[in-house]
Amino acid sequence: MLTSRTQTSSTDAKPSLAVLVAISSVSPLAMQIYLPSLAGMMVVFSATAGEIQLSMSAYFIAVAVSQLFWGPLSDQFGRRPVIILGMALFVIGSVFCLFAQTIEALIAARVLQAAGGCTGMVLGRAILRDLYSPKQAASMIGYVTMGMAVMPTVAPAIGGILDQYYGWQGGFVLLLMFGVAVLWASIALLPETHLNRKAAGGRQILKSYATLCREPLYWSYSLTAASNALAYFAYLGGAPFIAADLLSLSAQEMGFYFMFVALGYIAGNFISGRFAERVGLFRMILSGTLIGVVCVAIISGFAYFGALSAPSLFLPMFLLGLGNGVCLPSALSGAVSVRPELTGAASGLTASLQVAMGALAGSIVASLYADGLLASSPWGMILMMGLGIGCSLIATVCIRFYTTRAELVPAE
Repeated sequence: MLTSRTQTSSTDAKPSLAVLVAISSVSPLAMQIYLPSLAGMMVVFSATAGEIQLSMSAYFIAVAVSQLFWGPLSDQFGRRPVIILGMALFVIGSVFCLFAQTIEALIAARVLQAAGGCTGMVLGRAILRDLYSPKQAASMIGYVTMGMAVMPTVAPAIGGILDQYYGWQGGFVLLLMFGVAVLWASIALLPETHLNRKAAGGRQILKSYATLCREPLYWSYSLTAASNALAYFAYLGGAPFIAADLLSLSAQEMGFYFMFVALGYIAGNFISGRFAERVGLFRMILSGTLIGVVCVAIISGFAYFGALSAPSLFLPMFLLGLGNGVCLPSALSGAVSVRPELTGAASGLTASLQVAMGALAGSIVASLYADGLLASSPWGMILMMGLGIGCSLIATVCIRFYTTRAELVPAE
């Protein structure tokens, strides 16, 4: 059940927000920084577009799968050693990426990068829940995510500059340097926050997930977060094709308009940081989801009346980012608070669901446009976004139902 504070943490040794932002930013930076180098890498490795795309897909799959293990392991061994191990794997993977001679070697190295780097994302939330009550944790997650969200915003630009001057390896040199710095910070500056640990073992991991799977309140919070990710990835999958094929935007214009959703996400996380503790989890989740409803409604209206343009498509996307930023910190805090003794497992499973549902939605939408099935219509993206927001709204109602039925502290 939701408790005001876990008894499994050390309250007198708290990591700084800067350290938590750094460890949480490793994976998002690695996801995005090499995107401007993809075309050049096709030439260097004599690879097809599909093989280069596989290096991205393999990264997402590795993130989704690895988080399922890192979370329970941190419940059993502690947050700090698992993060240190993960950052060490990320550094090793970055070295292998840097010296890869074939596309197969690069893909394998990217998998190692992903498996290690994602520890910061999943365990950063667990650390905050170790130290704070659910409402306080939602506020702190908002601040950490706001800092983390800067990485996907600036990483492609940084990667483009590095590629221009140093070739495709420039981005991986930066990842290696950043990984070493974060590894050092994890060793020197990150205290252990989870003190009441359990015996390790594969059976214990399965038992942890079995316990979570029997908690409908956990699923309500988790599916709220995953459904919002679905809507966001549907946008990522469809917007580039709509911008190029339907609106005839240049790459430079796309880069400008794509900033709006990122700026909205940063703003939403800032709002969460300021108000989640005062307003409460449920109201923040509901508010964020309703903002997403407004976004989809506005874009649907423009599309229905044939008035879709670059501003009418991308400016409302600021609301999608804003809604995600308002909703997700509270949904994630709620998910990891249902069973405080399983905070790591809950964080890992929720993060994996987010990546899996989001990547699936984005892939479906992107394939529809890439195959030319929806080349002249925005409705594939809009309907998938609407599905995500609709599922989030249903899950939000379930949060209220299960908190009331179980006579827990209302998430308001």
